[in-house]
Amino acid sequence: MSLDSLWQPITVGRMDLPHRLAMAPMTRSRANADGTPGALAAEYYGQRASLGLIISEGTQPSDDGQGYLNTPGIYTDAHVAGWRETADAIHAGGGYLFIQLMHVGRMSHPDNTPHHRQPVAPSAIAPGVDMFTAAGMQPAPEPRALATEEIADVIAEFVHAAKSAVEAGADGVEIHAANGYLGHQFLAPNANVRDDQYGGSVENRSRFVVEVSKAVADAIGADRTGIRISPGMPLGGLDEGSVDEVREQYLHLVGELAKLDLVYLNLHHGGDDVLLEEIRKAWPNTLLVLRYGRTREQIADEINAGLADIAPLGQFALANPDVVERLKTGAPFNEADPATFYGGDEKGYTDYPTLAEAEDEAAA
Repeated sequence: MSLDSLWQPITVGRMDLPHRLAMAPMTRSRANADGTPGALAAEYYGQRASLGLIISEGTQPSDDGQGYLNTPGIYTDAHVAGWRETADAIHAGGGYLFIQLMHVGRMSHPDNTPHHRQPVAPSAIAPGVDMFTAAGMQPAPEPRALATEEIADVIAEFVHAAKSAVEAGADGVEIHAANGYLGHQFLAPNANVRDDQYGGSVENRSRFVVEVSKAVADAIGADRTGIRISPGMPLGGLDEGSVDEVREQYLHLVGELAKLDLVYLNLHHGGDDVLLEEIRKAWPNTLLVLRYGRTREQIADEINAGLADIAPLGQFALANPDVVERLKTGAPFNEADPATFYGGDEKGYTDYPTLAEAEDEAAA
């Protein structure tokens, strides 16, 4: 199908975007030990500013929210100062920055966090997966179930992080309620067996995500607040039940989130096209859709079908700082190197060549 629809401008909240592409959030694990993003992060994101809407890697809102080594935070003064450099670099290139707020919940290990405490989660159920640590792969331990009264504190952490992101110059935040992390854990019946107002029914399992979203939107503005979901994704040991159960859960959730007038919904699409169509009908604002396994030729498919407004790019953006130009001109893509996805230095991070740099190297 044609890619022409990608080049139509769109206004999303306070952002005037020149096209229908965005940079998807991707963990890169290159922050300093205290969670502060460094100069390399500013260079990396700044290189990709032509994508317009830059959604950052998952960024923890608290010590409890960290799951992996060297992921960035956005809750201390040092974090704010570090992110300000990245925001400035993106703005200098004409882009906008949304910092993704990612509390990992049970997808953690004490070795990877500043306080080395047991992870927290909706229920005391281990994910049954291994976690990379400085000592190698270790099983993610059983988490501690959050007490009902503690949930308000977690929501307050999200609010503080959102305010910190705006202080750092970000244009908004994306609440991560997907991919096996804390918000997703509350939604999944095999990870959430609570008997209070946050567990049991579809309405109760949705409550945490809705309350976080409302609190953040109230604090920084709904036009600065996006959210990511991944219906039915079997990540982090989660099982959300049958197709019908997943549809019931997410159509309720999306309906509740729609009432908050959030600026966008970022859907990590797992393949249920019926659900995608229903979410499109239920969501009144901008819809981002990222589908697994999408080829270059398929990037605009959901936009062409009227099922999405924006197509975020993952590995294509990771490996091609000038991916917008390459798509427009039909130029070949750099291949992403999985060996350098997580951790390390500039190799596989800021050293992917642009077309111009590749041509100069070929001519040398």
